[in-house]
Amino acid sequence: MSLLTDLLNLNLTEHTEKIIVEYIWIGGSGLDIRSKARTLPGPVTDPSQIPKWNYDGSSTGQAPGKDSEVILYPQAIFKDPFRRGNNILVMCDCYTPAGEPIPTNKRYNAAKIFSHPDVVAEETWYGIEQEYTLLQKDVNWPIGWPVGGYPGPQGPYYCSAGADKSFGRDVVDAHYKACLYAGINISGINGEVMPGQWEFQVGPSVGISAGDQLWVARYILERITEIAGVVLSLDPKPIQGDWNGAGAHTNYSTKSMREEGGYEIIKKAIEKLGLRHKEHIASYGEGNERRLTGRHETADINTFSWGVANRGASVRVGRDTEKNGKGYFEDRRPASNMDPYVVTSMVAETTIIWKPT
Repeated sequence: MSLLTDLLNLNLTEHTEKIIVEYIWIGGSGLDIRSKARTLPGPVTDPSQIPKWNYDGSSTGQAPGKDSEVILYPQAIFKDPFRRGNNILVMCDCYTPAGEPIPTNKRYNAAKIFSHPDVVAEETWYGIEQEYTLLQKDVNWPIGWPVGGYPGPQGPYYCSAGADKSFGRDVVDAHYKACLYAGINISGINGEVMPGQWEFQVGPSVGISAGDQLWVARYILERITEIAGVVLSLDPKPIQGDWNGAGAHTNYSTKSMREEGGYEIIKKAIEKLGLRHKEHIASYGEGNERRLTGRHETADINTFSWGVANRGASVRVGRDTEKNGKGYFEDRRPASNMDPYVVTSMVAETTIIWKPT
């Protein structure tokens, strides 16, 4: 095993100019993350320097067997925390050989929204709070929980320390450092209300980069849980009953919201979100109805509400924003399994481009 570890830790830069590029893409379920690697002759600094590649879309539920080729377009580069050196991860999106985005390519439409002149002028900032649950590998039950049983009730676990309260910190800290190494703007982590559940935050990120960074952060977390022998769950309600669900609260601001008088802009934006509540809920993740019940720090899925410092509302405005008359707001509706390309671009479209009739 020590030889295997030595080989895994080989520093290629001492022996070759060649680098390994791990191409990452989103599979047919819209949540599964796929990847494969290839060798390039030397270091690269821009996605345009990385060749397009292809994969068998019939094996990911994205193409028929008789016409299975899907083309990967490199879009965003990150340092590889696993291979290190000059090796990189590259987030890709997916196209037909004719250059058309395939149906599961949500990045394509998001990029169109973020390139709209009105959206560009507003410099949209996002901070996404990704909650997730770590499960025991063979039983699909949260780590730290007795198999087939339950721990003590919620209360002592949130932001806790101690072997009887905090489970999985080694995975969480490894992920934190790996994301920083990769160049992801991960801004923090914390233990969540349900034992075995954690959160990391990515942002502030501008425009399309919010989606790129969150997807690659998820990929890195999948790789680390693979090494640790635990399972990552993004289910928005992994355990039924009196246990908190898992969300992906999305903090958002525009240039106008961050300037003097921004609070009025925020209130108008929230009003527009309320008018399109059903459309947003339909795009905010699968199984969200099990989470948005009006309990456990959520609003009811069928009712839009907002409030200052109210964690039981659809949208929360912070006390500092109210006090300063400018700032940001938090959309608390997205589920933990939401697609950040869809959610971030939809918030921008509704609050900036869309005009109520």
